[in-house]
Amino acid sequence: MRWWPVFLRNWLVWKKLAIPSLVGNIAEPLMWLVAFGYGMGALVGQISVDGVPVPYILFLASGSICMSAMNAASFEALYSAFSRMHVQKTWDGIMNAPVTLDDIVLAEMLWAAFKSLFTVTAILGVMLGLGISHSPKLLVAWPVLLGVGITFSCVALIFNALAKGYDFFTYYFTLFLTPMMFLSGIFFPLEQLPSVVRMVSDWLPLTNAVALVRPLFMDQWPAQWLRPLAVLATYAVVGFWVALALTRKRFRG
Repeated sequence: MRWWPVFLRNWLVWKKLAIPSLVGNIAEPLMWLVAFGYGMGALVGQISVDGVPVPYILFLASGSICMSAMNAASFEALYSAFSRMHVQKTWDGIMNAPVTLDDIVLAEMLWAAFKSLFTVTAILGVMLGLGISHSPKLLVAWPVLLGVGITFSCVALIFNALAKGYDFFTYYFTLFLTPMMFLSGIFFPLEQLPSVVRMVSDWLPLTNAVALVRPLFMDQWPAQWLRPLAVLATYAVVGFWVALALTRKRFRG
């Protein structure tokens, strides 16, 4: 539990800027939701999901909330963690206490995931207020989205360990996150993709997150839940192990 004081330190600092931080994290996904959900949704009408017709705004909302969890966790595990590690030298100061580097990396991972949970909770509240979905199964979506945050914070910490400056993160967003947003069934059904692209998409973490969350928005249980859960868990475990190894190497250097 030596990670807990580090986690608590991040929480106490974040509380001072909680409102601007939440507004910044929820503004973009809500703009996507309003612009595409109500704008394009009026043109598209309904979309078939496993043979069940659903309004486009519900289709978009169930995918965009996974995207929000991904982005919130990634930003925190990249820009904020890098500031504490490299710019402010906060990690060096913490390691003067009886806290190891491994404890700090674990705390940063959990904090990024926990912060993403704040973001998706706020967005879920707005979606409930708009009447997009009132499924009681959204209570199950909440811990699933926490798991999504954990997965993407683990992957992001790999790039945090490799970065020499903030500009390095552009590669991660441009070459990994942005293409994944368009290949994971958020804006249109995966059936529209070519078969080769679909094969790649099936193994992306965001695709599997959407596969777990979207049925819950539709008041259904995921027909296939074990494989998506295993894919997310694999990304999380392997990502954290690699991030830990690279961070140790960086501090030894």
